[in-house]
Amino acid sequence: MTASLALPQTLRHYREYARVGFVNVLAFRLRYYTGVVTYLINVSVYYFIWKALYAADPEFARGFSFDEMTTYVAVGWIIRTVYFNNIDSNITTEVQNGNIAASMLKPTSIQAMFIGRALGESAFRLLLLTIPTGLAISWIFPVSGPASASHFGAFVVSLAASIMLMGALNFIVGAFALRTKSILGLLRAKYYVQELLSGLLVPMTLFPPMMEQSLAYLPFQHIAYTPLLIYLGKLEGAELATALSVQWGWAAVLLLFGSWFWDQMAKKVTIQGG
Repeated sequence: MTASLALPQTLRHYREYARVGFVNVLAFRLRYYTGVVTYLINVSVYYFIWKALYAADPEFARGFSFDEMTTYVAVGWIIRTVYFNNIDSNITTEVQNGNIAASMLKPTSIQAMFIGRALGESAFRLLLLTIPTGLAISWIFPVSGPASASHFGAFVVSLAASIMLMGALNFIVGAFALRTKSILGLLRAKYYVQELLSGLLVPMTLFPPMMEQSLAYLPFQHIAYTPLLIYLGKLEGAELATALSVQWGWAAVLLLFGSWFWDQMAKKVTIQGG
């Protein structure tokens, strides 16, 4: 199959699996209603932590005023409702119950299947979790709007890259389940590393300068930190274009690596369950 024909077919697979993912989560609507409360609590906790820190030292966070930090925290948790997914744990479950065998026999990409489902779930969460959470948080806390209309447009493009980047990373982690069967320890380690290095919990400027420079070479900060900087208007012109290019570049590289890595891990598979 030529590359010109393969790409449209892959996109059709993504669309179909996204539809399936959207429909599947309709059975779990209640957890999204409770999720609004959970995210509201998270933002509240971090808001008062930052408020106490700024009261002790107004220059605590380099480059961020307290108002900007409030928006940073609020918008950060709001967009997490969109880019978050469970691809890695879903792969583990399918490996353990044996369903992965049937998935691997389908005439389509395993990666397209899992990431497509995650895209459908993201669309569902956008409607039932992101929008209600954003409204609730904005009503309670002083959250500022995007720096400008153009920044908001770039923010949306950046958020789309975050979704793909998160999906690619989680697919790579999930591929380990083909050999190790249980990756619970890896999932926990990945969760804490991703939350911290993504910039969700603290801006990257709070890391020691040498560590901040080193982490800039990794893809994690492009999950949350890059879209948040764009939203706040801290990236302009060429710097903004470079950030988006690097973010989408990482997503493409990790998707390609994930496809290759799955093929390598799938060369020797022992199916459980049945």
